[in-house]
Amino acid sequence: MTSFLNADLHCHSTVSDGTLEPETVAARAAGNGVQLWALTDHDEVGGQHRAMATATRLGMDYLTGVEISVTFANETVHIVGLGFDPDDARLIAGLAATRGGRGERAQEMAAQLAAAGIKGAYEGALRYVGNPELISRTHFARYLVEIGACRDTSEVFRRYLTEGKPGFVAHRWARLGDALRWIQDAGGVAVIAHPGRYRFTANEEYALFSEFKQHGGMGVEVVTGSHTSAEYTTYAKMAQEFGLAASRGSDFHSPEESHTDLGALPPLPGGLTPIWELLQERVHRAGVTH
Repeated sequence: MTSFLNADLHCHSTVSDGTLEPETVAARAAGNGVQLWALTDHDEVGGQHRAMATATRLGMDYLTGVEISVTFANETVHIVGLGFDPDDARLIAGLAATRGGRGERAQEMAAQLAAAGIKGAYEGALRYVGNPELISRTHFARYLVEIGACRDTSEVFRRYLTEGKPGFVAHRWARLGDALRWIQDAGGVAVIAHPGRYRFTANEEYALFSEFKQHGGMGVEVVTGSHTSAEYTTYAKMAQEFGLAASRGSDFHSPEESHTDLGALPPLPGGLTPIWELLQERVHRAGVTH
């Protein structure tokens, strides 16, 4: 495998906050030329066997995936796990505990939106939820677009669902060390997702990378749908500085909402170790029966 492999190792389905079923996401990835794929739903591995079976049937190699929400320096950070056993009991239990606070948080968000004049947001958001345990801001955003409160989901987040706006409710997620332990104990490798999205100072970002490395983290997303070309360069340098492998993923959620489609990203910058080179033995090969 080379860094020019069309690998897409970050995307979502209806099992979390995507709008397409795992099988449909797999078909879209295959149709867009993805050669190595991972479905990485938020805090949930319930779609892994479906995704894997469809991917290998369609001729794609597959890595198991998940995106775990953690709290670090009072910011929500996402850690992608790749190449783990999706049936690992400790991983499943840890993810269930992480999901546990979402329902209560959603009710608080709905109450704040009601106070701002938007009624019925909880029930409206539920209509967009594939898995009620994973109700999220994205589902509320889709409802607010539906009722005409905002033009698109980006506007919803700007006006209602970010810190300091009506409708934002903070939630404490897993600890960084816990998330990495769940992934590693299940045989997987941990990756910092889209680091350019976090509102960290330079010192806080350095602390995140340092602690991540200390806990055994092995990769960072360098090329991802929310990074600019300048951030590709920034995080390529961070990968080299911390001795991390580089990952690539669209963070695709929906044909209507996502800026970057599956398989459409540029290659990783040169001089990096692609994360899939560390995961050769954990790839489920197309056409191979497991």
